[in-house]
Amino acid sequence: MTTAAAPMSQPGPALAVPPPRQRRSRRLVKRFFRRRLSVFGLVVLVLILALALAAPLFGDPGRNDFSAVLQGPSAAHPLGTDDLGRDTLARIAYGARVSMQAGVMATLLAMAVGVPLGLIAGYYRGWADLVISRLTDLLLAFPFLILAVGLAAILGPSLRNVVIALGISALPSFIRVTRGEVLGLREQDYVAGAVADGAGDTRILSRYILPNAISPLLVQATVTIPEAIIGESVLSFLGLGVQPPTPSWGTMLSAAQGFLSQAPLLAVWPGVAIALAALSFNLVGDGLRDTLDPKAER
Repeated sequence: MTTAAAPMSQPGPALAVPPPRQRRSRRLVKRFFRRRLSVFGLVVLVLILALALAAPLFGDPGRNDFSAVLQGPSAAHPLGTDDLGRDTLARIAYGARVSMQAGVMATLLAMAVGVPLGLIAGYYRGWADLVISRLTDLLLAFPFLILAVGLAAILGPSLRNVVIALGISALPSFIRVTRGEVLGLREQDYVAGAVADGAGDTRILSRYILPNAISPLLVQATVTIPEAIIGESVLSFLGLGVQPPTPSWGTMLSAAQGFLSQAPLLAVWPGVAIALAALSFNLVGDGLRDTLDPKAER
């Protein structure tokens, strides 16, 4: 009697191996979250963004309650009230919107103008590099806040003009970072190979050079945003930024000057908000710089 042959065992499904780009992304995320200070900064930043998004839940920042003028923290007003009976927590939350808008929009404006100029200066060199570099040196002759104050005084007080003034003031940093990266990248072998294959300048810049310069530009953005937040607060404090009754951390500090002895918390809350916002971006920027450093992958 013949016995039936045992069925051949089928091989199990092969384990899916993530592509190299996905594996690298996972390594970068793990490396970032190993840095406790950077994670702390990220958590604080998320909380500030959540506060700004949830601002309508805290009430009307312009509503007056004259029965609770200069009141300390209470159940009805967790952070107290100002000299007009307005809820401080609501004004802090709406002020976060103004500060985040000013910081992010000014940085995006600086990147939109500074990155192309840096690409042109670093890639083409010659007279283009000379003109752009001298323009950068001219802007660098003025400190960031001094230049922002001067431009805001010329343009007039408004959030839009604050963004323009801060964006122009932040231009030199993005031009210099981009130019420095391009000067190194244009000498790489893969760029020479692309030129030998007949690739045009636009293709080389957009496909080979700009993607490899993204990491330092992201780090520079995380440094510029807190500078712009502080700049917006300074301009609003001086009356050159957001105008009352629109809440702003800078205008809140300005209004609190006359009540430091009666209600010192009026100056504490916006000051703490400015410090935490700037600190969180700087900590996240430090984490990104260390995480994206090519030497850390060796």
